[in-house]
Amino acid sequence: MLHCRWSRRLTSLPPFFSLSTTSIFNLFHSLPSPNHSHNTQNHLLDFLDHLLQQCSLYNLKQLKQIHAKFIITGSSNSSFIAARLISVYAKFGILNEAQKVFETCPTECFSNLLLWNSILRANVSHGKCEKVVKLYIKMCEFGNLADGFGFPLIIRACGMLGDHNVCSIVHCHVVQMGFRDHLHVGNELMNMYGKIGRMEIAHKVFDRMTVRTQISWNIIVSGFAQNFDCDAAYKTFLRMESEGFEPNSVTWTSLLSSFARCRRHEDTWKLYVLMRKKEVEVTAEALAVVISVCVSDDVIDKCETVHGYVIKGGFENNSIVTNSLLCTYGKSGAVKQAECLFSGLQLKTIVTWNSLVSCYAESGLCNEAYSLFLQLQELNDPTMKPNVISWSAVIGAFAMVERHEESLEIFRSMQVARVLANDVTMSSVLSVCAELSNFRLGMEVHGNSVRFLMDKNSLVGNGLVNMYMKCGSLQKGNIIFEGIGKKDLISWNTMISGFGMHGLGANALETFEQMINAGTKPDEVTFVAVLSACGHAGLVDEGNKVFDQIKKVFGIEPQMEHYACMVDLLGRAGLLQRASEMVQNMPMRPNVCVWGALLNACRMHKNTEVAEETAAQIFNLESKMTGSYMLLCNLYAGNGRWNDSANVRISAKTQGLKKAPGQSWIEVKKKVYMFLAGQPMDSGMEDVHIMLNILSLHMAKEEFMAQKSSALQCAEEQESYLYLTS
Repeated sequence: MLHCRWSRRLTSLPPFFSLSTTSIFNLFHSLPSPNHSHNTQNHLLDFLDHLLQQCSLYNLKQLKQIHAKFIITGSSNSSFIAARLISVYAKFGILNEAQKVFETCPTECFSNLLLWNSILRANVSHGKCEKVVKLYIKMCEFGNLADGFGFPLIIRACGMLGDHNVCSIVHCHVVQMGFRDHLHVGNELMNMYGKIGRMEIAHKVFDRMTVRTQISWNIIVSGFAQNFDCDAAYKTFLRMESEGFEPNSVTWTSLLSSFARCRRHEDTWKLYVLMRKKEVEVTAEALAVVISVCVSDDVIDKCETVHGYVIKGGFENNSIVTNSLLCTYGKSGAVKQAECLFSGLQLKTIVTWNSLVSCYAESGLCNEAYSLFLQLQELNDPTMKPNVISWSAVIGAFAMVERHEESLEIFRSMQVARVLANDVTMSSVLSVCAELSNFRLGMEVHGNSVRFLMDKNSLVGNGLVNMYMKCGSLQKGNIIFEGIGKKDLISWNTMISGFGMHGLGANALETFEQMINAGTKPDEVTFVAVLSACGHAGLVDEGNKVFDQIKKVFGIEPQMEHYACMVDLLGRAGLLQRASEMVQNMPMRPNVCVWGALLNACRMHKNTEVAEETAAQIFNLESKMTGSYMLLCNLYAGNGRWNDSANVRISAKTQGLKKAPGQSWIEVKKKVYMFLAGQPMDSGMEDVHIMLNILSLHMAKEEFMAQKSSALQCAEEQESYLYLTS
C-alpha cells in the first residue's frame, strides 16, 4: 500500500486556484517564441521528431543513435523531443532509459505538461503505479496543473494502487480543477472506484456526468460485475437501453460475467440465449463465461449447444474458448467429448494440454492424466514442456483417488526437474501428508513454503492447519491459523474440524464464536464440523443450541449431514429415545448415514431392540455398507445372541459384502511400513513384531481388565472379518 507520507504531501499542497496568473502563464509557455534565428533549429526538430514517430520500424540500436544525435545537436533540451523520446523508450519496454531522459531535462522543461504526461503514461503502461503518484506529487511541487490527459493517467494508477485515501485526494483535485464534467476523467474515476470496491461513489460520478458515451455505460456495468452486484448491473443495463444507448458485445459480456460471478448460472444462460436472439456479436470472452456456468443437470446438452456455436462462429482455435470447453467437459465427466475436442485442435498450446490433464484429474482418471503428462514431456518443442500447472494437476489427480504414495513420488520428480511448486501444488501435497499422518514430510513442505514466501498464502495456510491438526500437533496448527492474515471460510472450518476430531468441543465452539464475530458467515460444512465436535465432546445442550441456530439465525436449511450429526450427538449421550424421535421427525427421508449413527449409538449402549428396528431400515435401503452389518453383528455377540450374530454374518456374505481390513502404519528411518489386519507381516518385520508383543505385555500389566475387554472386542471384529472373507 502507498506510504502515508505521500498522502500527507498531497494534502499539504496549496489549492490550485491560489496559483497566480503569472505562474499559470509560465506553466504553458516554456519554449521560447520562434524567430528567424531559430528556423534551422526548428527544421531539425521537425526532422528528428519525424524519425521518432517512425521509430517502431527501427531497432533499439538505431533508436539510441537517434538519441545521440539529439544530444549532439542540443535538441534533447526540447521538452517536446524529450516527451517523444520517453514515449518511444516506453514502447520498447526500457523504462529506465525513459526515466533518464526525463531526469536529465533542463529545469525549464518541467513546466511543459506534455513532458509530464509522457512520463506518467510510460509508468502507467508498465504498472508502476507508486511511481506515478510520486511523479504527480513532484509535478504539483513544480506548480504544474494536471489536464484532461494527465488526470486519467493519474486516476488509473490510483485504481491499480488501491489506496482509498490517495484516491479521494486525487478526486478532490479533479473537482478543484474543474474536471468533474470531463468525459475521460469521469470514466477513469468510475473505473478507479470500481477497482477499490466503492461502487456507491462510482454510481454518483456516473449520475453527475453531463455527457456519457457507450464506454461510460460499459464501465459502470463492468464495475458492478467486478463487485458481485449482478442486480445493479442488470438495472444499469436496462437503464442504458431506456436512455437510447444500444448495449454492445462488451456490455453483454460484463453483464454475463456479473451473473456468473454471483453463481446465478441459470440466469447467465438465459441472458446468453437472449443475446443470441438479439443477434449481438458473441465474443470469445462471453463464450468462456457461458461455458463456465454449464453446471446444471443438462450440462452436456448446454456444452454441446455452445460447442456448436464455437464451430459456427470460427472460435475452434481460440485458446480461451477451447480451454473453457475442455475444463467444463472435465468437470461434468464428459471425457470422450473432451478427447474429441482435443484431438481435433490444430493448434495446441501448453494451456490446452494442461486443460485435458486437468479434465482427466477432475474425473478421477489419474492414470490417463499421467499418461498424457508423459506425452507432453516427450514433445521436442521446448515451449511445450510441463509447467507447474501440469505437475500440480497430476499430483492432485493421484491425491484425489487416495493413491498417496504415487502422488508424493511425482512431487519428488517435480523437485528433481527443478520446477518450482505453487500454492496449488503445496496444498495437494499437504493434504496427502495429512491423510498419511506424515508429520516429517509435512514439516519439510512447511519449510519449503516459508522459503518461497508462500506460508502466508491462504490456500497453503489452510493446508498447513489441516496437516498439523490431523497429525496431532494442535499447537503448531493453531500458530499457523493465527498467522493467516485474511482467514477465509475454509480456514475457520479447518480449525473447527481439527478441534472436533481431537474431542476439544469447547475449543471448537470458541473458534465458531470468533468466526461469527469476525464477520465470516458459516456454511453447511461449518455446522457439520461444530455439531460433530459437540458430539465427540458430549456437549448436548451446546449442540442443540447450534442446531437451532442453523435456520433461525443463519437462514440455512438443515441438511441430511446435520441430522446425522445430531442423531450421533444424542445417541452418544445415551438419549436414544430423543435420537429416534429426531430420525422419525426429519423433513426428508433418512439415509443410511442417519440410520447408521443411530445403530452405532445402540451398539454403544447395548440396546438390541432399537438396533433391530434401525438395522431393518438400513437393510431396506439396500445399502452396500458393511459397517452396519458389523455393528449389528457385534451387538448380538456382546449380548450373547450368537445365532443372530451368525445370521447377520451369513447375510452379509451372501450379498458379497466384505469388510475392508483395518490398517495402520509406522515410519522408521524415513520409510513407512503398513500393517493390515488379518495378513502376515512382511519379511524383515520380525523386530517390529517382537516390540509389539513387549508393548502388549506392558499394557496388560498396567490395565489388565480394560485391555481384556478391548481385546475381546477386537477378537470379535477379527472373527467377523475372517468369517466374511473365508
